[in-house]
Amino acid sequence: MRDRLLAAEKVKAIDWRDGALHLLDQRVLPSRESWVTCSTVDEVAAAIRSMVVRGAAAIGISAAYGLVLAARERIAEGDDWQAGWEEDYALLADTRPTGANLLWALKRMRDRLDRLKQHADPLAVLEAEAIAIHESDREANVVMAQLGVERIRKHQGNAQAILTHGNAGALATGGVGTALGVIRAAFLEGLVEQVYVNETRPWLQGSRLTAWELAGEGLPVTVNADSAGAHILKTKGVTWVIVGADCIAANGDVIGKIGTYQLAVCAMHHGVRFMVVAPSSTLDLMMASGDDVALEERAAGELLDVAGQRFAADVNAFNPVFDVTPADLIDVIVTEKGVVERPDTAKLAKLMCRKRLH
Repeated sequence: MRDRLLAAEKVKAIDWRDGALHLLDQRVLPSRESWVTCSTVDEVAAAIRSMVVRGAAAIGISAAYGLVLAARERIAEGDDWQAGWEEDYALLADTRPTGANLLWALKRMRDRLDRLKQHADPLAVLEAEAIAIHESDREANVVMAQLGVERIRKHQGNAQAILTHGNAGALATGGVGTALGVIRAAFLEGLVEQVYVNETRPWLQGSRLTAWELAGEGLPVTVNADSAGAHILKTKGVTWVIVGADCIAANGDVIGKIGTYQLAVCAMHHGVRFMVVAPSSTLDLMMASGDDVALEERAAGELLDVAGQRFAADVNAFNPVFDVTPADLIDVIVTEKGVVERPDTAKLAKLMCRKRLH
């Protein structure tokens, strides 16, 4: 399965080459494929804020490379470069702070710098660490895909309908994706009859990105309005809702794309199993519950405008990016360290003590 998944990789959103970070611009997909080149830490921060790159893992990977660019700039400026590098660290940390992977990746880069041996080249060491973060996410995606397929087969071994929300695929990660990695693997195993994709307002990550990814690989995809999700769960024989996560609290509460919570409520009502797929770097054991997270909100224009033109009435708009799905609505959390059914604080703490399965 691993080799088949890696061979099926067709989409890459992050490319580090020639000393620069190249990002597939997700704001203009699927109408065109355009790359943005970031040669400075400021450009990386701007790309994260403006949604050139999005998805928790992809943001973390991009920020790690951003710290490499920051080190290059600061070292060129002269002595005491680490003080300026810490300012760059704070700049990146403030770009999209809700996602746990961002702070995890930044901390991992800082910890590597703190372990720097005398006479070692800090720029080379930091670059190697960023590449390692990128590659480990790719491998984690494959492991999660395999574990997720085992759960799908365990509960129903024939082709079935699946619903997903947001984009948790290759565009959001360093590999085949988290939720979409599981769906891709299930398709290769003959376990997918239809994938329903919520459009995911207001950035339309579902209809623009997820549908584009899956259709390009020949999966049977149907896009629906977010408001049709409950109706689909009731009438279309969906057996699994499979989503990613931007942060998972110690008790199993999941912070995810806005609209995830209401899907989980509807899934429980209709007896549809609910799977969250995310790397262990998404888990924040210092966060007791989802109530402790500050949920990001974005500009009203994202809801009220289309292509820069106002289409709505002249009113205020509430535009939260994430919501919190309580742990008791989640059937299974899949990570590269293993699978937790009916998550709670004790089970997740035990999970995080494990070494990676691969």
